[in-house]
Amino acid sequence: MLAMSSVKSLFLSLLLALSAPALLGQTAAADASDPVLLHTLQQELDRAMSSLSKADPAPYFISYAGNEEFGSVIMASQGALMANIKRHERTVDVSVRVGGRDLDNTHGENRFNAVTTASLPLEDRPDAIARVLWINTDRMYKKAAQGFIEIKTNTKVRADEEDSSPDFSTEKPQVYIGKESVPPKFDQREWEDRVRRLSAIFTKYPDIENSTVVLLVQDATRYFVSSEGSRLVSSRPLIRVLALGSTRSADGMELARSETFDASTFDKLAPEQAMAAKIEKIAQDLQKLKKAPVVEPFNGPALLSGRAAAVFFHEVVGHRLEGQRQRGENEGQTFTKMVGQPVLPKFLSVEDDPTLATLDGVELSGNYSYDEEGEKSRRVELIQNGVLKQFLMSRMPVKGFLQSNGHGRGQSGLMPVGRQGNLIVRSNKTVADGQLRQELINEIKKQKKPFGLYFEDIAGGFTLTMRNLPQAFQVMPLMVWKVYPDGRPDELVRGVNIIGTPLNALNRIVVTGQKMDIFNGECGAESGSIPVAAAAPAMLFSEIEVEKVAQGHERPPVLPPPGPDKAQVANQQYITKPEVR
Repeated sequence: MLAMSSVKSLFLSLLLALSAPALLGQTAAADASDPVLLHTLQQELDRAMSSLSKADPAPYFISYAGNEEFGSVIMASQGALMANIKRHERTVDVSVRVGGRDLDNTHGENRFNAVTTASLPLEDRPDAIARVLWINTDRMYKKAAQGFIEIKTNTKVRADEEDSSPDFSTEKPQVYIGKESVPPKFDQREWEDRVRRLSAIFTKYPDIENSTVVLLVQDATRYFVSSEGSRLVSSRPLIRVLALGSTRSADGMELARSETFDASTFDKLAPEQAMAAKIEKIAQDLQKLKKAPVVEPFNGPALLSGRAAAVFFHEVVGHRLEGQRQRGENEGQTFTKMVGQPVLPKFLSVEDDPTLATLDGVELSGNYSYDEEGEKSRRVELIQNGVLKQFLMSRMPVKGFLQSNGHGRGQSGLMPVGRQGNLIVRSNKTVADGQLRQELINEIKKQKKPFGLYFEDIAGGFTLTMRNLPQAFQVMPLMVWKVYPDGRPDELVRGVNIIGTPLNALNRIVVTGQKMDIFNGECGAESGSIPVAAAAPAMLFSEIEVEKVAQGHERPPVLPPPGPDKAQVANQQYITKPEVR
């Protein structure tokens, strides 16, 4: 149901905008100097609230969220351009609530029907923009009014709910008018050549069936107005280079590796030589995985690298601490009634801090300053010394947590819910990272196991949180090694997923390393795909369970691959040398 980005979802999420940073301001009326789009949104919002105030039922809340995006995509494979796209889009999300904060048209299963999206004119033509807002607000109001009537009827004939919290929290309006986005400027030809060169690295590895290198350059501006008085304009650029490679083993198992390089400006992006080295490793890893044996189901000691541990916590802990998971008769509510109780070993603490732009010099993808509901982002201490403190809250209250903490997130066109931003795991029981391997070997010997497992990298996974399903998780490793206690070299293996139940798995953590490692990616859930980051030290588990992955049926190609041509060979030679300007 929920997942960090896999190879496919990474590609599909390329055109998503990052949430925008801004600064807290004071409530103020619309100003003539406002951007045309914001001014028009505000005028139509005021008109709609005034006109519909006479309707029955009348709306008590309306918001418009305009999104303007400029973007460029350059894609290459095997040293040749595959796509070169420029785009400029404007959309608006219209949200209408009728009834009252205690009960409105977003209640229960109707929550995700309370927003509609429409395309806006690309030009600053107030008359044309206003007509789009007019007709879509009218449609959304009619839908909201009908939905509210049905909800009131249902609440009269159904049993009382476990959580009778309001449907919408009361919050202080926010105002910030920042800079609007502009079409990103960069040397198009230079980057076409660079993407070609990077993609040509894969030509040295003919057994890799599919490979792509993509450059995404994007700037997006969000314009938000609400009937409560919030007015926001904020933007943030995204520059991403994504490298993907995939192949198949002789038994039909699909093997994939990817690497992402994100930055807010070109001068902060990793240099070409660093990207080339990572792409080279992707290709070499795939070559090794093709020959690696399949590991049998196993339950025993395991060591997760910092990157792997970060993804593990995102899946197993982060999703279960999202506010909406604590409310609703269909939710499993793993942690709902455990506030103030230990849920992790006491040496571990977990926070989510979207206000952080960087950690240890690395830019974080989950950084934003206002969420999609117009609320100021803030650091949230979720678990302190193993004890659960609070949840990630949108403006949908749950029992005991009636206010937003700035984590109402979602992609354009979908209703925001409580989501992660920058999830950070901290430990006060650490050993030097170089000592962790010996700690793993000691644990293997202690349990008299023939081997343990080292998880070098993880692609993502999913976790089940619904009440009618097992409260379990599955995490998908990419690079897994058998570690033997008798001094034999580590052995690369494939074909396993980490499985388990949250409380059992989390309390098997024995000790951690000291260095924080960071995973930047995209997370998919009911409110769409959003940029996130997770950071954690390497972790030793006394016990982790793995199962075999589903077996593929498609065999590798029978027809041998074509050989590289001279141009490709030249590109391969170039990329291994320093750039000459």
